Amino acid sequence: MRVVIAGAGSVGRSIARELLHNDHQVLLIDRDADEGDTSRVPDAQWLLADACEITALDEAGLGNCDVVVAATGDDKVNLVLSLLAKTEFAVPRTVARVNNPKNEWLFDEAWGVDVAVSTPRLMTALVEEAVTVGDLVRIFTFQQGKSSMVEMTLPPTSPLIGEAVGDIAWPVDTVLVGVLRSGQPFAPSRDDALEAGDELLFLTTAAHEDELENLLSPGHRPHSRELD
Repeated sequence: MRVVIAGAGSVGRSIARELLHNDHQVLLIDRDADEGDTSRVPDAQWLLADACEITALDEAGLGNCDVVVAATGDDKVNLVLSLLAKTEFAVPRTVARVNNPKNEWLFDEAWGVDVAVSTPRLMTALVEEAVTVGDLVRIFTFQQGKSSMVEMTLPPTSPLIGEAVGDIAWPVDTVLVGVLRSGQPFAPSRDDALEAGDELLFLTTAAHEDELENLLSPGHRPHSRELD
């Protein structure tokens, strides 16, 4: 897989190292990178240029890459790059970093963003996932498909305890993709019965999150899943 990453700060370099470790091809774009930066990721290709300029993106070979990662510290740059990657170069997948959670609503398919990653939101979700029981927690949102990965720790009062997965009428567009039980993950079969304390991972849509939460934990206390 060939990946182009814009932004050679600590975030961009960390992503590049992981991808290179997994045998992917990586090109980093940063107009302010110096020899110290390039020496930290010597196995990557480098382009000293403005990631918002068409000529620079053409030189980077965006038309031949599989993924573009907009990882700069400027939300405006990340949005413009995502849009250009989609509209001018037909890049199959774009991943954009959200620096300010207040801008997160902009990072959608209208701006060419397939996946938006907001560190504050992700950290909040992971905190909630670790300490809440009976509430649905949104872990991750796939912007283009309007789908989310959500989690719930099944409370002991759930009417689904003891029910076989295959006998449960899940909401439309909802798939149970994994269960963590006593710290051990497994892919549930139709015959597996749910137990109190199971951590359930679902793929679903925003339109069906409330229905799923009511099914798993009727009478739950409504709460906002969005950051301010």
